[in-house]
Amino acid sequence: MSAPCSPDQRLARIGWRGTDDVAVAGRGSVARVVAQHRSGYELHDGASTFNAQPAARFLRRNLDPVLRPAVGDFVSVAPGQPPTIDEVLPRRSVLRRGAAGESHQQQLIATNIDLVLVLVGLDGDFNPARIERYLLLVEGSGAQAIVVLTKADRVSDAVARVAQLQARLPGARVVAVNAKDAASVAPLAAELGPGRSGVLVGSSGAGKSTLTNTLLGQQRQATAAVRAHDSRGRHTTTHRALIMLPTGGCLIDTPGMRELKLTGEEQLDAGQFADIEELAQACRFGDCAHGSEPGCAVQAALADGRLDPDRWRNYRKLRDELAASADALEVQLRRKSTAKVLTKALHRRLGEKAGRR
Repeated sequence: MSAPCSPDQRLARIGWRGTDDVAVAGRGSVARVVAQHRSGYELHDGASTFNAQPAARFLRRNLDPVLRPAVGDFVSVAPGQPPTIDEVLPRRSVLRRGAAGESHQQQLIATNIDLVLVLVGLDGDFNPARIERYLLLVEGSGAQAIVVLTKADRVSDAVARVAQLQARLPGARVVAVNAKDAASVAPLAAELGPGRSGVLVGSSGAGKSTLTNTLLGQQRQATAAVRAHDSRGRHTTTHRALIMLPTGGCLIDTPGMRELKLTGEEQLDAGQFADIEELAQACRFGDCAHGSEPGCAVQAALADGRLDPDRWRNYRKLRDELAASADALEVQLRRKSTAKVLTKALHRRLGEKAGRR
């Protein structure tokens, strides 16, 4: 008869790191959010899954969505029928994107992850500009990214495509795989050993569910064929779900993302675009617009082939998007500040009137 495992050993099965995460002394039992549904949350405590409801404060309408429990979170759970998520424990990493619309809120994709697998098909789904956008989001998350080019078995120039993309993405790790072949994805499986957590992101039809099934060694996630004319797939994955892998790690599968909006907090002067920022600093004039100005280092790099024109165009697009987002957020904050001042003045005036009665 095997000896019962300790709480830390049990929690290690779901990615807990006793040395990295906050101690649980004085709290309720600890579990990890493995799925979120309209009716509540599904948690795993290292031994079994169970359903739970969030504490009332997480349901406040004006609460920042980032403060609510998300898939990947370790949470403190209070006993009851049903159990209640009482606290979200500190996150070691957070992958987020801008929420749709103009509210400038953020949407959490996954938390407490070590690896972000950016899946892109080597078919009509292949889009280097979109990959750069994904990598920009990952850079500030606290996790590392691997660009995974799927469907390598369907093309004859996979090695050349990897080299081409690697040249455009200095410093990024790029691999090509057949997501249906366990031997092909073995290097990715090795990245998700005990205590490691990863998340799959990419468009519908990129092969996220197929890769998940291969890493699991069983057909658990639904898959479907992509459309012939644009290589896009249907949403076979309808919600984020954390899955325990036979390698000892955890993997979060996510629905395909039609929109990949920046949060507005990304920095272009670091990571994959640092070289462009350095070029801009080398221009003769400090206010160079990188057009026809004399001594423009950016234009010189474009002319001699050191800078990819497509990469430069996407950099400018992302730069302008971030600038517009910052301006819009400033206006929104100014309006909120003005509204708050007016509300206080109104309350003070009403109080004064009430005091004179």
